[in-house]
Amino acid sequence: MAPENHFPLSIPFKPAPALVTWFIIDFALFMILILGCTVLPVLLSSTGDALFTVVILICIIAVFLIFAYWTKLYYESMWYELHEDEMRWKRGVWFRTTGIVPYNRITNLDLKQGPVMRWLNISTLSIQTAGYSGQSVPEIRIEAIEHADELRELLRTLVRQSGSGVQHDGTGTSAPVQSATGSMSTNLLMLDELKKIRSLLEQKNK
Repeated sequence: MAPENHFPLSIPFKPAPALVTWFIIDFALFMILILGCTVLPVLLSSTGDALFTVVILICIIAVFLIFAYWTKLYYESMWYELHEDEMRWKRGVWFRTTGIVPYNRITNLDLKQGPVMRWLNISTLSIQTAGYSGQSVPEIRIEAIEHADELRELLRTLVRQSGSGVQHDGTGTSAPVQSATGSMSTNLLMLDELKKIRSLLEQKNK
């Protein structure tokens, strides 16, 4: 029985629904860190100011609810689509961003997974392209993906088929690949040049 293909060509796919949970947990941890360093000492130092404490708590809850709602809208706006020669993507709530990444520009494919992502069984696939080489920010991140290894291998296959001349190992490194035909052609040219040089030397020695 053939393995299931979770990323068929020309059919849009979305991140896992766990993206919403991941974003909310990360935001909650960030808020706890910030509040623990700023607001909590103020609340502890204010003696009997119940109104101030209530206002702070209402603001915190409001910010958290707004972020949770934004995360849901952000998830709904995201999609990716693989084609034979390029990958297309779209995302954004207030500012929509769309992009097309030809496979022959891809240089690196890196999988990333933090502690929360491991718990949710999702990964982020960072795609670096030739135009973004040397920069710390990848051109596109496919976030909160299940079966991320399968997606990376599929992209590696599509990159090789595109004839980009780059071989990827998924570790952030790449190496040029030369086909057997190209290597043979180069060797024949070098041999022809050596024959010409030998002929010239023989004529000079006569």
